[in-house]
Amino acid sequence: MSYTIDDLEKIVNYKTWGNKRKIDTLLEIDCIMYCNMGKDSKKTEREITRKNSRKIYNAIKQIDPQTGIKLLQAMD
Repeated sequence: MSYTIDDLEKIVNYKTWGNKRKIDTLLEIDCIMYCNMGKDSKKTEREITRKNSRKIYNAIKQIDPQTGIKLLQAMD
């Protein structure tokens, strides 16, 4: 199943998934967003992707605070 940015809360709240699987799925969403950007992407599209990426890292922070903080710091 393919997940999108709209599924963040659902992924974080899955009871049957382990933390590793949740984080892997969230990072996969992030990767797909950046892979779909190209040289011709507009500035607003890049900004939206960056904002969504921050949302993903905050979701990861809910699951594993140490990893989430490192990702957010690396982003700045």
